[in-house]
Amino acid sequence: MRRMFHAAHLVAARIVTARIVTARIVAAFFIAAPLTACGSYSGGMPEINFYYPPEQSLARIVDGCTAQADGRYRIVYQVLPRSADDQRTQMVRRLAAEDTGMDVMGLDVTWTQEFASAKWILPWTGARRAEVERGTLAGPLESAKYQGMLYAAPKNTNTQLLWYRTDLVHRPPATWDEMIAMAQRLKSGRKPYQVITMGAQYEGLVVLFNTLVASAGGHILNAEGTRAVLDAGAVKALSVLHRFATSGVTDASFTNAQEDEARLRFQAGHGAFQLNWPFVYPAMAKAAPELARKVRWARYPGIYPGVPSRVTIGGTNLAVSRFSPHPDLAFEAAACIRSAENQFYSGITDGVPPTIESVYSRPEMAYAYPMRDAILAELKEPAIRPRTPAYQNVSTVISALLSPPSAIEPRRTADEMRESLQEALESRGVLP
Repeated sequence: MRRMFHAAHLVAARIVTARIVTARIVAAFFIAAPLTACGSYSGGMPEINFYYPPEQSLARIVDGCTAQADGRYRIVYQVLPRSADDQRTQMVRRLAAEDTGMDVMGLDVTWTQEFASAKWILPWTGARRAEVERGTLAGPLESAKYQGMLYAAPKNTNTQLLWYRTDLVHRPPATWDEMIAMAQRLKSGRKPYQVITMGAQYEGLVVLFNTLVASAGGHILNAEGTRAVLDAGAVKALSVLHRFATSGVTDASFTNAQEDEARLRFQAGHGAFQLNWPFVYPAMAKAAPELARKVRWARYPGIYPGVPSRVTIGGTNLAVSRFSPHPDLAFEAAACIRSAENQFYSGITDGVPPTIESVYSRPEMAYAYPMRDAILAELKEPAIRPRTPAYQNVSTVISALLSPPSAIEPRRTADEMRESLQEALESRGVLP
């Protein structure tokens, strides 16, 4: 299954106007770690192997945490592949083989429950858990839990925003109905009008649907992640998605668009609105500065007037392998890497939004994240993707049944999705 790129995986190279960067774009090369376990010691000093996707300034943070260890251990940054699918595959293979060469791992927020259920990672307990919970935003923290226990420490997060052109509309739409109506009026006036976002059959479409469901007050699964619900709020979300796809305001490539295709289409001047991650702004400021000066941001549109949207978050959590020969040192290293100071540094140099709320109040963050208030407002009331060890199956089912969105029949689709998701939860009928 293809996974969507979180903004933390996609933010463009640093530019003067925004200073938001990501190593997923600027890192031209990476070294995939071999399958055989690395040595646990180097010159008598324990090595803590840290497996994480490419991030430009992370090596500096790792070196700083090694220095802070004062000779008790050394952290080795093992760079994972760029693709989320490849990252997961490599870690699953190693963990299934009980590889002792992995100590700390960066997990996509949708993997925490899967890895915890498989007993591949250790819980954060006692003082360690209390330290992680202190000041961490509630949404990212929930993504790191399974069955009431904390299995990872949130390192970074992200959320999508509404991007709109101030030369075409005087204020951002608050709801989907209002946005569609604005776009239709612009179309009638022969102006750029499209609402550009991701509609391909992949994780991005699941994220869009999950946001609509949460914004409508609905649920896909029950709280325990054991039963498919697809309630009235989910039916409403299906209705909104179908109306959007058939209202004449989408781009012709909507059903094939992923994050970067949507960015490029809007950047070329074809759209009045874009729903996408914050990486689009610095990329636009660099490639189309005149357009960027006309673009502003706002909270993602909601479903009902006066009811704020709840937007699906992304991000990465740090987990400690159950097979690590140095678990205590691994927990210490992970805590250092995701500390407030290091999240601040990653935020202003690599464009990965922090999970610790206090970091957003630092003056430098206003320069690095001119849209930080909108980001923080959404992060305080987020939507979490269905939390289940079977998320891979769940995502596959949802994206298949939503594609193409123009073919959705809200009640019929909800019934079919409910049945298929229950089979997926029980590992029947869907390959992981």
